[in-house]
This record gives sequence, C-alpha cells and structure tokens, in this order.
Amino acid sequence: MNTGSNEPGEVAVAAHETEVDGVKGESEQGLGSRAPEFIKARRVLHLSWQVGIFVLGLAIVVVGIIMLPLPGPGWVVIFGGMAVWATEFVWAQLVLRWTKRKVTEAAQKALDPKVRRRNIILTSIGLVIVAVLVGIYLWKFGIVMPWKIKDQ
Repeated sequence: MNTGSNEPGEVAVAAHETEVDGVKGESEQGLGSRAPEFIKARRVLHLSWQVGIFVLGLAIVVVGIIMLPLPGPGWVVIFGGMAVWATEFVWAQLVLRWTKRKVTEAAQKALDPKVRRRNIILTSIGLVIVAVLVGIYLWKFGIVMPWKIKDQ
C-alpha cells in the first residue's frame, strides 16, 4: 500500500494497521467506528449500520434494565449493550473506558490487605449478630411449622 496516497480509505487503513501493529492495547485503541471499510466508504450504508447498531444495543440495554428487578445478570447485560454501542459510538467507548478504570480501581482497593481484614471482621460481626438474633427468636418462640400435622 502506498502511504502517500490521497485516497481516504487507504490512509484510514494505514492508521488502523499502525494501531494494531503497535504496542497500544485495547484501552489505548483509537476512538471511532469499527465498521468495515466498505461500509464506512458509503454514507447511506454507514448511517444504516449505525442505526442498526444503536437499535441492537438499545434492545440489549432494555433487556438488562428489565433484568435488574428480576432474576438475571442485569448489569452484565447492560454493559454488554454498552459494548455493542461502543463498536460504533465514541460516547459509549468513553463510558466503557471510564467504567473499566473504576472497576479496576475498586478491585485493587478490595485486594488491599487492610480493606480485606476490615471486611472480614465486619462480616464476622454481622454473622454473630444474626446468629444471636436467630437464637433469641428460637428460644422465645421455638420452631413453628407452617402446616398442621396431627398425631395419629
């Protein structure tokens, strides 16, 4: 390929190859559409592609929102819809980068020995309190079955 070419498609491909061949990771990858070049080259086709990606991502996000109060991995599905949007929209790519950064920071903080020790101590205290409350309830009221079984 001629890097001095005036055709925009070739320059975009050369820039993309540099990013892929370079040391940059996924988080440092350039922002923008990841649609195939033949789609980007035609304005109407690219606009249709973006509308399709938006509708697909919206459907996935809506399913995730529905799953929040219901059983299911609601947040995982929502972020899956965001990932679909991130294949085409810069704002979604930026939101996902911010989210990944915050999750990584939270994971590092949770692995801190002082924080882990504090969490283990608080969990142990909470379990002891619950066990004492259950013991008091059973001592006061006993075990009452919700059904009646008559001795014969």
